[in-house]
Amino acid sequence: MFPFPFHRGRGRILSILLGSAAVLIVIPTAVHAQQTAQHDHAASHQAPAVSSSDHAAHRHHAARPPRSRPARKTATRAHQRRATSATPAPAAGHAGHDMAMHAAAGHGGHMAAWLGPYAMTREGSGTSWVPDATPHEGMHQKLGDWSVMTHGALNLIYDRQAGPRGAGQTFASGMLMVMGQRPLGDGTLGLRAMLSPEPFMGASGYPLLLAVGETADGRHHLVDRQHPHDLFMEMAATYSVNLSKTSSVFVYGGLPGEPALGPPAFMHRTSGMDNPEAPISHHWLDSTHITFGVVTAGMVVDNWKFEASAFRGREPDQYRYDIERPTLDSFAGRVSWNPSREWSLQVSYGQLNSPEQLAPTMNENRLTASAIYTTPFGDGHLWSTTLAWGRKMLRPGDTLDAFLLESSVILKDNVTLFMRAERVDQNELMHDVLGLDGKTFTVNKVSVGGIYDFIRTERTKFGIGGLVSRYGLPEEIKAEYGRDLTSYMLFGRLKFF
Repeated sequence: MFPFPFHRGRGRILSILLGSAAVLIVIPTAVHAQQTAQHDHAASHQAPAVSSSDHAAHRHHAARPPRSRPARKTATRAHQRRATSATPAPAAGHAGHDMAMHAAAGHGGHMAAWLGPYAMTREGSGTSWVPDATPHEGMHQKLGDWSVMTHGALNLIYDRQAGPRGAGQTFASGMLMVMGQRPLGDGTLGLRAMLSPEPFMGASGYPLLLAVGETADGRHHLVDRQHPHDLFMEMAATYSVNLSKTSSVFVYGGLPGEPALGPPAFMHRTSGMDNPEAPISHHWLDSTHITFGVVTAGMVVDNWKFEASAFRGREPDQYRYDIERPTLDSFAGRVSWNPSREWSLQVSYGQLNSPEQLAPTMNENRLTASAIYTTPFGDGHLWSTTLAWGRKMLRPGDTLDAFLLESSVILKDNVTLFMRAERVDQNELMHDVLGLDGKTFTVNKVSVGGIYDFIRTERTKFGIGGLVSRYGLPEEIKAEYGRDLTSYMLFGRLKFF
């Protein structure tokens, strides 16, 4: 899927990168399989006996703090049903599921899921879903009838992109998110706000080879640079009502917000959130995560979610500190399915009206599909992988595909290893090069990196990390980019949860 040219020197480096990527995927699988075999062998020699996972579940139950005080009598019966169904008892033998539930309740147990009667760990960016086994991170408070959660991260990065189109830059990225919910009538009202420091890096963003999308000044394309996210990444409200123990209806509105289109945004996926580099497939998969004007309505039925959105198709402009005028001129629909605690799958389709400011007469149809797998393994480790495909159908214009595979392994919360591989059809890279303008080129990229958190407290962790990237280009554009494109980032990360 990711054909790279293996020339002298570069082939050896790229082989190392691909080998490292394979390790991230193969090792957790092998360890998990070995533990399963050992558990089955032990069980076959002990009858009757309690399984090791049941012992683990018992330990987690024993380690839980005392239950919080009963809900106030003024709470509605519907909200009480919601709080009960949001943290169901774990199935026998699923200690990992109990770990996820314990993570959701271990910070005070005040907040239930936003959109339905399921584990809060299932909820991703906007109204998207992630696997139930996803770790829950947030600092919880109880303020009257409101349950509040805060979490965020800040990265200080030195970025060096190689070649004549590359550059070096030091900048900060990250986000701060505050969420609150309370019972209202027969349902639950939720409010959320998410802010980013990225506008302070400048309108032209940061160097990132093969990245395209949006504009820095309203006149020129951003090419080989990643645009900064707006100061206001999300200002949204939700309201949901449980219909039964396994179903609900909900409505979501944001200015800005995220429509029902694509997988969870890359900074909210466990497989990608520790990688400070934006995917070059961002505008094929999840670029609508900041949309100025969104209304979404949906229904949850057991492990399925069906939703539709009306939203503003135009991407954010070059003014990164303002709130833009909402216009509901585009629509999207998404079907999500979590067949088990480890898996989350989605398929979505959208019609975007005039998404690019510099090409106002061009519309876009977008189709995406993704699968996310997240599971604990070993003694406190976690593995998460995302496979995604996005198709942009420009009207008028080309049909462009993008593929993404990303994976991360979190070892004991102190060491994180991650990789990302992408293959993208690009038609904007050479828009200002005579003879190549308007042509479509298939480009490839692999990044591998890691973080070591050497300071860790109950609510924060601080670490240093780095990543290295390699690129695969068609012969036609190698003269523009140069022959040695090994690029890297060095960064410090502060995360609070």
